[in-house]
Amino acid sequence: MMQLIEKNPEAAIVLFWKAINAGDRVDSALKDMAVVMKQLDRSEEAIEAIKSFRSRCSKQAQESLDNVLIDLYKGEVFNGKPTKTARSHGKKFQVSVKQEISRLLKSNYLTAEVIYRKAQMIDPDANKACNLGLCLIKQGRFDDAGSVLGDVLQGKIPGSEDDKAKNKARELLMEVKAFQPPLELSDVVGLDDEFFNGLELLMNAYAPVRSKRLPIFEEISFSDQLAC
Repeated sequence: MMQLIEKNPEAAIVLFWKAINAGDRVDSALKDMAVVMKQLDRSEEAIEAIKSFRSRCSKQAQESLDNVLIDLYKGEVFNGKPTKTARSHGKKFQVSVKQEISRLLKSNYLTAEVIYRKAQMIDPDANKACNLGLCLIKQGRFDDAGSVLGDVLQGKIPGSEDDKAKNKARELLMEVKAFQPPLELSDVVGLDDEFFNGLELLMNAYAPVRSKRLPIFEEISFSDQLAC
């Protein structure tokens, strides 16, 4: 497979797609395909592929996919710049990396959980704990959510004395106890500058190191697809 990637990366991408559709080692196929796409300047396609098919991957693969996504957003899509030009209804406007990551978080609660947990490791506060709690609720993980939100009400997290954070934690805990449908992520406490400063540090710390050399890819069996 490594030789095929080096000689004909486009053909390798076709085989990766076949593996994903066939459910053959989807974890490595999706991640490796995204890396090859990035090297072919097809980063936006790689981002859409990860967002569309990550649900077929194991839970253990999600953090690795998050790192690939962050690297794609920070590097190729934004060309190393803090903003990029977007277009909506015929009008151009600037979108920052922070805004794009925020949009990504709102569309995928498992991704959001990983990012919030990392942020809490380096810059913990009650506001982000509430956001993390909501992400867990959206995934139906009520016990985990209750534990996180309980820490806010017990004053174990910096910023727990803030009335707004306490009220949000109480509201979410009531939701956990009642097993009601979760709120939309847009209703959560806002993503403030302090959070994004911590998130930026995390993205720098966890984003894969850039390299012009192809990584060593896991061998994927395509015997079923290639059999005559």
